[in-house]
Amino acid sequence: MFNNFKSDYISWIVLIGLVLLLLEVSFFNEGLIFSLLASGAMVYFGRSLMPRMTGKILFWAGLFFFLSSVFSMMTFRFFLLAALIYILYQYGKSKKKPEVIVPILEEPASAEAPKETVVQKQPLFENRMFGHQATPPHPYEWNDVNIQTGIGDTVIDLSLTVLPKGETVIFIRNLIGNIKVFVPYDLEVVVRHSSLLGSAEVLEHEEDKILNQSLYIQTPGYEMAEQKVKIFTSSVVGNLEVKRI
Repeated sequence: MFNNFKSDYISWIVLIGLVLLLLEVSFFNEGLIFSLLASGAMVYFGRSLMPRMTGKILFWAGLFFFLSSVFSMMTFRFFLLAALIYILYQYGKSKKKPEVIVPILEEPASAEAPKETVVQKQPLFENRMFGHQATPPHPYEWNDVNIQTGIGDTVIDLSLTVLPKGETVIFIRNLIGNIKVFVPYDLEVVVRHSSLLGSAEVLEHEEDKILNQSLYIQTPGYEMAEQKVKIFTSSVVGNLEVKRI
């Protein structure tokens, strides 16, 4: 029962939060999107200009304005209130006398099903709101990449690892920052990239300016290759670079 309440509560909170965000952007705070994009651009360009003083000023000013815009949102305050109510509910439930549940045990079947063995591996990257991530500068074990990042660059060098046979997949969803992927010359590639504002350099193809566009680039021998990589990337503001190495 508690699990059902938790699931329904979160679903309703997300639904109400989305409605409030739509109303806030449409009627009460029409300049919110512009302020978030402008402060995000200040953070991005300030970070690219570091360690110069101009870059530091732009970065910290943009971060301040970005957080100020978020904290002043009616939707943000609603989520804070919802989280507080949920914490108080859990606290009150923990103070009550717990319900005693007596399990009913059944005789196991004559032939027991074998236990399934699972293998947990350490991912190469983590979801981060801020920060730069890159593969190690030495040989490493490959694991497929599926991450979401906020503000920062991501660099993947496939020349220092051994990829498995078949299709390798890389998913990167980025808010603000650059994405660089270095691939060996004998590896076939497919790249699907979408961006609101930025540029792209994928092998021999270059897009100096991307404005709310999507790209699809595929090398000629991709379909028949035994070893290949499929790269999915998306960003609000940032550049994509896929090069042979």
